[in-house]
Amino acid sequence: MRWRSVARWCALAGLCAALAAAGPASSAPRDLLPVCPPATASTGPPRGPAGADAATACRADSRRVPESAVRIEQLRSTPSGYHHLGAGTSGTWSGVSGRISVVDGSVRPGTYDFVAGRFMAKRDMGGGRIAWLEAGWAETGWAGAGRQHIYTFNTNTLTWQFYDQYALNPGDKVWLDLHTDGDGVWQAWLWWGDRWNLLTAQKLPIGDSAYIEQYVEVHVDAGRAARITVPPMTVDNVQLRPAGGGPERYWRDDVATLVGDAAQQRAGGFCLNWANRYDTWTAGDCPDSGLPSVPPRPPSGDAEVVGDIQPAEPGALDLLGG
Repeated sequence: MRWRSVARWCALAGLCAALAAAGPASSAPRDLLPVCPPATASTGPPRGPAGADAATACRADSRRVPESAVRIEQLRSTPSGYHHLGAGTSGTWSGVSGRISVVDGSVRPGTYDFVAGRFMAKRDMGGGRIAWLEAGWAETGWAGAGRQHIYTFNTNTLTWQFYDQYALNPGDKVWLDLHTDGDGVWQAWLWWGDRWNLLTAQKLPIGDSAYIEQYVEVHVDAGRAARITVPPMTVDNVQLRPAGGGPERYWRDDVATLVGDAAQQRAGGFCLNWANRYDTWTAGDCPDSGLPSVPPRPPSGDAEVVGDIQPAEPGALDLLGG
C-alpha cells in the first residue's frame, strides 16, 4: 500500500526533508502572545483546548531553542534500522491532541540513534513532495547527551527544534496539541506550567486539514547497527479535531485508520498494544524479546547542534531519489 510505504520511509522526522514542500513560515499567532515565563511541568490535564485565546496562553522563548543540523543522508531509513509503531488516519482532520509518556531508551551518544513519541499533520503534495509539522519528545544520540527533549520539526525550516527550557525526566507525561484554526497556519502546543505554551506556528501548503499520525519511533544509526531498548511508552487521551470545525472527538475504532504490520514490528523486538483503539495504547520492547540492551559506545561522528536555521544544501532534493 502506497500510504504505508510513505509512512515507513518518510514519517521519520527529517528523513524526507529532501522530499519536503517548503513554504513560508508564519508567526501570526506568536505575535499575539507573551513569552512563557519559567515554569515546572503541569501535574494535571489541560483545562481547555489549546489556542491563542486560551486563558494565560503564551509562546515558547525562541531564543532558547537550538536547532539540529544533522546531515540528512546520515538519517536515511533502512528496514532493519527504523521502527514505526502507531497509527495514521486515512482521512483528513484539522488537529490532534493527546498525552505521551517519556521513557529512557538506550540511545548511544555520538550516533544518529533516536527514540521519539510524537503527533504529526501531513499531506502529500504530489510529485514526490510531502509537507508536515510534527511535535513530541525525543531522545537523540547527537544532541543532549542522552536527555529527553520536547521537539518540533517542520518542512519550512527542515530542522529539528529542541525546547530545552522544558526539562523532561523519564516517567513524565506531556500533553501536546497540533492543529490549525482554518487559516493554513499549523500550530504545535505544549501544556506546561498549567498553561498552553505555543512551540511553533508554521504556514504550510497542506491547507486546513491533513492526515494525522500518532507514533513511537525508533531509529538505529545505519552505520553502527545495534539493538536499542525502549521501555513501554504510553500514548493516551488522543483526540481529533474534525475538518471544517466542531468539537474534538476521541480517536476510536470508528475513525478510518491505517496501522503497520504487527508481525514485522515484533520481529524487530518491539510490540504495540492497543488498550482502546485508537486513543490509548503502549509501544516499546516486547516483554519476551529476550534481547539485551546494548551498552553505549562513543563512535566517531559529526552530529552537531547549531543555533541558526540551516538551509537545504545544494543537491539535497536528489538525496533520496535513487
